[in-house]
Amino acid sequence: MMNHLFSVFQDERFMDLTIYQYGYEQCEPLHSFGPYVRNNYLFHYVISGKGCLHANDEKDNTTVYHIAGKSGFLVEPGYVNTYYADKKEPWEYVWIEFGGLRAKEYVELAGLSYKNPVYFPDAPEYGEKIQERMMTIVKSHNASSIELIGNLYLFIDCLIKYSSSKKQLQGGKLSEFYAREAVVYIEHNYNKNITIEDVAKKCQLDRSYFGKVFKKVVGQSPQDFLIHYRMTKAADALIVTNDSVGDIGISVGYPDLLHFSRAFKGVYGMSPREYRQKNKIIDR
Repeated sequence: MMNHLFSVFQDERFMDLTIYQYGYEQCEPLHSFGPYVRNNYLFHYVISGKGCLHANDEKDNTTVYHIAGKSGFLVEPGYVNTYYADKKEPWEYVWIEFGGLRAKEYVELAGLSYKNPVYFPDAPEYGEKIQERMMTIVKSHNASSIELIGNLYLFIDCLIKYSSSKKQLQGGKLSEFYAREAVVYIEHNYNKNITIEDVAKKCQLDRSYFGKVFKKVVGQSPQDFLIHYRMTKAADALIVTNDSVGDIGISVGYPDLLHFSRAFKGVYGMSPREYRQKNKIIDR
C-alpha cells in the first residue's frame, strides 16, 4: 500500500506566487508518473530512497537523472517529463506544484531550470529545513489561504538560500536579491552584536564575494552601510528620547561607549552629546 497525502489549493486571489497542489508519497517500487507536460512548476524533495527523472528539452532530447534521498528535482512547465521510483529502494518524497507571475524568477534564483532540474542543498541540515517547510504545507489541512501562501514564500526562501547551485548565477537580479536579503537582516538585527561575516553567512555567501555584490547594488560597502544604519538610528534616539548616550549605544549594537562615540563622530562629525545638544527636540 502507498502511504500518501494530497491536497488541492483553490484560492485564485494570489497572483505573484500561488500553490496549486501539494502532497507526500511513499512510493511502491517502479511507481511512475508521465510522460506528461505540466502547466506549472512542480518541485519534489526526496526524503529517502531513489528514483529517476527523464527530462526533455525544447528539442525533445531526453536526459536521465538518477536522484537519491536528501536532494530534489524540478519539473518545469512546458516540457515532457517522466519520473519513477527505484525497484529496490523506492523513494519517499514531498512535493509542491506552484506558479504565479514571480515563480520563474524565484526558480531561477535557486539555480533551477529544465536544463538543471536537480536540486542539492548546501548542507544536510538545510535539506531538513526545506523538508520541514514543505511538510508544514502538506499537513496544513485547516490552514487559511493566507497562511498557506505565507508558508509557500517561506519554502521558496529556503529553496533559494540553501541551493548549492544559486551561486552559479551572476545576473543582476540575483545580486539585488542578496543585497535585499542583507539589508533586511541588518534592519532586524542592527541592535545586536552582528558582524559582516554574520550578514554574509545569512546570505550563504563568501565574505569577499558578498562585499562585492553588496557594494555594486547599494553603492556602499556592507561595513559602511551597517555603521551608517546604526548611527542613523542612534541619531534619532538622541533627538527624541532622554535615554543616556551609553544606553543608546547599546541599543544600536555598541556596548562600548568609547567605540560608539568614535563611530558616531565618524559619521556626523561630532560626538553623540554634541549632536544631542544641537538637535534635541524640546517638549513644549
